[in-house]
Amino acid sequence: MLNKIILQGRLVRDPELRHTAAGTPVASFSLAVPRNYSKDKETDFFDCIAWGHTGEFVSRNFTQGQLVCLDGRLQRRPWTSNEGHRRYSYEIIVESAYFAGSKANTRPAVAPADYDPLAYELAA
Repeated sequence: MLNKIILQGRLVRDPELRHTAAGTPVASFSLAVPRNYSKDKETDFFDCIAWGHTGEFVSRNFTQGQLVCLDGRLQRRPWTSNEGHRRYSYEIIVESAYFAGSKANTRPAVAPADYDPLAYELAA
């Protein structure tokens, strides 16, 4: 079986670094990836999680608007809504992250006002 994803896009916001109760670092961030062949200039937004040394690297070296290339795997995370409905969130578990542009080319990547990271959830 194969679960591999490679993305290149711009960070929507600065990565947020936290630590688990066991002290493991974990960084979360969102990546804006334009659709190259879209007539309407559509952009996809991906929630990303980077664990351990990769999380520390991402939080230390990347900032909002920076062009990043990453590889990892797609993960479906189930959860239950306040109404008791089974929901699913999809996120990228980052295995490696790379600089994809110079700092001089950094430009803002801002999510639209109506961006909802939970918009891709599916009811069970």
